[in-house]
Amino acid sequence: MANTQPSSVPVTNVFVLMLENHSFDHIFGWSGIGGITVATAEDSNTYDGIAYPFTGDAPSSMTTDPGHEFPDVLEQLCGARAAAEYLENIATGCAGPVETFAYPGIDNSGFVSSYARSTSEGTGRPDARHLKDIMSGFDTSTQLPVMNALAREFAICDFWFSSLPGPTWPNRFFVHGASASGMDRSPSLHEELEWETYHGFEYGNGSIFASLQAAGHGWRLYQDKDNSFSDHPSGAAQGGWISQVAALRGVSLLDVHSLKNLEQDLREGDGAAYREQYPYTFIEPNFGASFFSPQPPEPGPRYIGGSSQHPEDDPYGGEGLIKFVYETIRSSPLWESSLLVIVYDEHGGFYDSVPPGPAVPPADPIPKGQKDLNTHCFDFSRLGVRVPAVVVSPFIARGTVDHTIYDHTSILATVERMLGLPALTNRDEAANDVWHLLSTEARSDCPELLPERAEVPDPPHAGTDQSRDIDDESLPASGNLIGFLHILVKEEIALAEKVGGPTAAEIVAQFRTITTHRRAREYVEKMKQVLDEAVG
Repeated sequence: MANTQPSSVPVTNVFVLMLENHSFDHIFGWSGIGGITVATAEDSNTYDGIAYPFTGDAPSSMTTDPGHEFPDVLEQLCGARAAAEYLENIATGCAGPVETFAYPGIDNSGFVSSYARSTSEGTGRPDARHLKDIMSGFDTSTQLPVMNALAREFAICDFWFSSLPGPTWPNRFFVHGASASGMDRSPSLHEELEWETYHGFEYGNGSIFASLQAAGHGWRLYQDKDNSFSDHPSGAAQGGWISQVAALRGVSLLDVHSLKNLEQDLREGDGAAYREQYPYTFIEPNFGASFFSPQPPEPGPRYIGGSSQHPEDDPYGGEGLIKFVYETIRSSPLWESSLLVIVYDEHGGFYDSVPPGPAVPPADPIPKGQKDLNTHCFDFSRLGVRVPAVVVSPFIARGTVDHTIYDHTSILATVERMLGLPALTNRDEAANDVWHLLSTEARSDCPELLPERAEVPDPPHAGTDQSRDIDDESLPASGNLIGFLHILVKEEIALAEKVGGPTAAEIVAQFRTITTHRRAREYVEKMKQVLDEAVG
């Protein structure tokens, strides 16, 4: 573990861009970048008597969403039999100390079986001919030229792991608070409603935003709210503009700025204002058609038309977002005092060849009044699946390959040691930071522009000939859609308290009547208008 930022490295501003749901091997396994640890054709999974080796022919988008809830990842890492035994052991609940339920041995053998059988994402099961897609890697140089260029120009980190073997929400919570407050799953429809909407998600020791504020520092949040980069952008009614970070207590959707303002903000006062006021910036993509899109014959969301690079979307929007963020910082007065981390929240169910190692449990208390959301007896002593990560700065040598073990709390450790802030939990206290990657002198050969992104074919499930109307179908019991709806209720309560509107209890009671996709879409449209009016 590094101690503090070297005083000779004049970085004052850390930027983080977090995208969605890809493993390291899926993005970089066939990149041809020398010196990185990747899968080979000898790495394989066997399912139903058929061997599926790792290949390099990844499609631009998946026909169904691979499972990545806790039980899915358990099977992917440990195999179907070991996962079934673990889940059977905890079927009666987490009786006794959580640590008595040890995570099974990992052999990365269950990715195909999980993809073939899982229905946790609600998008149906893939056709047998598409099972190989989960064991594939992009031709990075041609399909992902933007990410490929950054990985070659700066530092690629080939041992960056998600923070737990589970889905998006707890992994994104880890990047903000070095903990998920015991949460090991996606939000459920009504179970978390009271604490999440009245207060927002809490940490026993607070978030990085509270820590920055307590030390007199500002922070800045941006999102691709206007969906400026997708090749087939989804509409506002589909909710991709709802920022996940606004689930936190103390953070509002009104705190999240449109990414179109980033360039002007960085240039204000020749960069001095931003440099001094906002040492930490977190950027989210547009999540695309997170709600209410027309469906294929099987039910479930289709996360197309955003910039998050969700597996069912193509990479075009995300490549445009990455290119914009880099080029905006590169052309700004802050470039020579900046550090940019581009990372993915979790692996999204895609195969990766490196077994996740042990992790330091956060050991923070569950906040008073917030329910224990650990439903799988997990003790948080195991990292999640390896994800792509690139670290960018003029102080990083071209072609750097970094084998240091990181997880998302390494972002917190990097910021905390830059500013002399205390660690939030045992996890970020033990985490490696990225300061050792930086030299003392800035390069003069960093590219001003990145390659143009690659055109992609229409996804294999595009079109409406087989789609169906889901307006009157019931909402799912859990998932991203539910978490985003909870964020909107939280915002509605906060706004009502400011202007003397309905009580929180009345707002929650009204929300409980939203049981169908149609009603939920109407609520999203209503709250988009309310929030736009609040911004003015």
